[in-house]
Formats: sequence, structure tokens, C-alpha cells
Amino acid sequence: MTHKMNMKQLLILSFLFTSTFLFSQIGDTTVYKVLEEMPRFPGCEGLDTTVHAKNQCAQTALLLFFNQNIVYPLDARNQNLEGQVVISFVVEKDGYISNAKVLRDIGGGCGEEALRVAKGMNEALKSANLKWRPGMNGGLPVRSQFTLPIKFKLQDPLDFVLANSRDTVYVVVDDSLKYKSGDEGLAAFLESHLKTPRMYQDSCKVGQMDLSLLARPDGYVKVIDMTDYWNLGVEFQWEAIRAATATWGQWIPAKRKGREVPSSYDFTVQFLPEGAGCQQVVNDYKNAVALADEGSRLYNEGQKEAGIAKLSEAIKLFPENANFLYLRGQAYMNMDKKEEACEDFRKVHEMASIPFVEQLMPLLCK
Repeated sequence: MTHKMNMKQLLILSFLFTSTFLFSQIGDTTVYKVLEEMPRFPGCEGLDTTVHAKNQCAQTALLLFFNQNIVYPLDARNQNLEGQVVISFVVEKDGYISNAKVLRDIGGGCGEEALRVAKGMNEALKSANLKWRPGMNGGLPVRSQFTLPIKFKLQDPLDFVLANSRDTVYVVVDDSLKYKSGDEGLAAFLESHLKTPRMYQDSCKVGQMDLSLLARPDGYVKVIDMTDYWNLGVEFQWEAIRAATATWGQWIPAKRKGREVPSSYDFTVQFLPEGAGCQQVVNDYKNAVALADEGSRLYNEGQKEAGIAKLSEAIKLFPENANFLYLRGQAYMNMDKKEEACEDFRKVHEMASIPFVEQLMPLLCK
């Protein structure tokens, strides 16, 4: 059983555009840098307000687009790289962009990441049936240059985060969330309450799930995250949630600065079939888990090839297990074996939703 705490890094973006006015005639293909009316990112044209207010709204919408789609590159995070990347593109008369390029980079993959998001803008807008309002001169749309500085900055996280966009979860606490009878008591409680779904009792399905449980000071609990590494399915997931939420009222709340606060507790549950015909599957499962644990230990002690060999043995026993593939993928990634890591993470992505894997794949699987 593990108890982990996630911290977030925040990406702060800022942008502006500059230009120089150029006279042209109708049909001119000149790219304008200053215009009578600058181009605007979509979403604000329906506002019954001034052009200035629409421009401010469009800037906010563009900031939000990049903030939701850009991922702080792993290389930049590892090197603690911060700074400003500057990109530019042309807003065409038809409301889409072209000629995106990096004008200034800080390294670590930041320029490439900013450019990736910019180049994906047209497809995203088309899928939402949106487009830019092009720049205007003399009441006519013209091609215009747009310069976009993007500030990459690593910041210390807040004391809390929002889970699923609505649940406050404190990740910095003075006293951690605790089960009243301790970890062993929690394990015993879950074991007694976790049942294999009736329709699968003879199926010999075996496996683990990771759960993150939110516990509030009033005793209320709910599962806010779950990873079904063994792809057991909805019925097993429901049983895991039912067992976890049966712990309501049995937690000692976390504390921050003298007051009780909502916090989360991460743990693993496992399903072991009890049927006589399932004993071999259970034995293989226990052997695979032991191999994976041994492989992780060897790798962390510097015996990397031996560690990967043990993980590969576990995968051979259960080739569709996302957890074992995830562990080996991380090992390959740390050894800079990107092709091998990509292959493992692709398989993981097909079986389980893990945000970290989704963020890494564009960097590894080029």
C-alpha cells in the first residue's frame, strides 16, 4: 500500500502583438504588421461592446487556448529552464493561421512545444466551427503578422489543488490524513469489503487498482481518481469504489495551519479469485508482482539491465498489464531509450488513462 502526494507546476503565459502599417491595394498579398483593426482570436465577436473590450476578451481567450494545450517539456523541467519563447504566425484573410515559426527559444523543447500548439490551432478551431476575425484595413480583411511571446515559468504550487475541477484537495499539510486504525486496519477493512463481482467469480480475473480517496473533515469520502492497470472493467471498478467509500467516518482529517482540511489518500486494492480452478492464475499473479517489485529494486540500485529483465519476466506472465509496462517504460525513458519507452507507453495508453503518459507520448513518440 502506498501513500503519495502530487505537486503541480504552473505554466504562465503572456502575449502581445506588434506591427507596422503598410498601405496596399485590394487583392494585395502583403502581410501587415500594424492595421486599423488587429486580428482577434474567436469567441468574443458576439459581445455588444467596444472594439477595445473585444480585443481584451480575445487576448484572454488566446491565453486560455495555449494554457490548456501546452505542456511544460520534460527536458525543460529537468533542467529548471524558464524564460520567454517568442513565436509568430500569419492570420490569413480566411480566419486561419499559417507560417508559424519560432523567433526566440530558451531550449529544453519549449520552442517546439509552443510551435506544436500553434500548428494545431487551425484543426482545433475547425472542429469547433470557429475562426479568427482577420485584421482589417479600410474595412477589408488583410493578411496580418501576429507575434506571441510565451512565458515558461516553474512556480511553487499552492497548498491545494482542484480535483476534477471542483473538489479542493490539500497537497501541502502539517498533519497527513490517517485511517483511524492505521494502514494495517485499512488493508484489513478493504480486504473484508472488497468482493469479486458475482458474474465474474468463476472467471479467474485477477489484478490491482490504484485509488485516490478524498476525505473531508466532516467524514465524507469519495473516490476522485482510479487507475485500472489490469483492465478489469467497470464491474470491478464499481466494487473498488464501493469498498473504498465504505470507510466514511473512519478517517482522521489532515490539518493545515491549525485547521482540518480535505485531503487525499492513495492506496491499492487487489482482486484475487478464490475458485479452486484459479489457483494457477493467482500463483502467476503473485509471482509477477514479486518480479516487478524485484525489477524496480534492482533498477533503483543501479542494476538497470537486470531490473528491466525482471520487469520483462513479469510482463511475459501478464502482457496486458499496464502497471508492469508503465514501470518498464519509465525505466527505458530514464535510460534515454525513447523507442522502447514509446512502445511500452503506447500499450499503456491503450489500456489505462494516465495523464503522465499522455503528456510524455508526444515527446517520446515522434
